[in-house]
Amino acid sequence: MGFHMLDLVIILLIGLAIFGPKTLQSMARNVGKGMSQAKTMKDKVMAELPMEELSEVSRQIPRVPTHPHQVVQMLMAPEPVEKPQETKSE
Repeated sequence: MGFHMLDLVIILLIGLAIFGPKTLQSMARNVGKGMSQAKTMKDKVMAELPMEELSEVSRQIPRVPTHPHQVVQMLMAPEPVEKPQETKSE
């Protein structure tokens, strides 16, 4: 599913007929500015996320099998033994 080039051309022509060239140009400019602002916000949010902590948490969460063969392999494999965390004392 998706748009083909002919579909986009038809939509553009209908928009041009309904709104006119100046309004359509203004709308396209506003959409471009909105996309730019959304990208900037996404970059800011990604920069603020504690990626090291998230990767550590994701390593601790067990993987969910998506295929029956993975379930069998997980059931047949021995469980890893977790080592107790060492505490530093000064």
